[in-house]
Amino acid sequence: MIGAVLVGLVALIHLYILVLEMFLWQTAIGRRAFGISADFALNTKVLAANQGLYNGFLAAGLIWALWLGVPGEGWDISIFFLACVLIAGLYGAATATRKILYVQAAPAALALIAVFVGF
Repeated sequence: MIGAVLVGLVALIHLYILVLEMFLWQTAIGRRAFGISADFALNTKVLAANQGLYNGFLAAGLIWALWLGVPGEGWDISIFFLACVLIAGLYGAATATRKILYVQAAPAALALIAVFVGF
């Protein structure tokens, strides 16, 4: 049960990131969330939208796992997508900003542990 709640939380985080990157990138909210200037936002809006779409796919995979049941038939799918989120978060923390470690990788790691051990 805790695992399913954490999977849902990670999915919600990635839906929020999708919204920030695809729809709010050039707004004050989006620029503040990512610490970017208006010029940078304008010049990278297509790249950000692409990233947002990928975050949406991660959320969709986690929602699919929940729909099938965690624990249950969605267990394998949740493990796969949480591992993808964790790897992406670690890479982002190493190459972009350390903040990603706390916003993306840590929640995914906690969810992965909870699902894996059956909490």
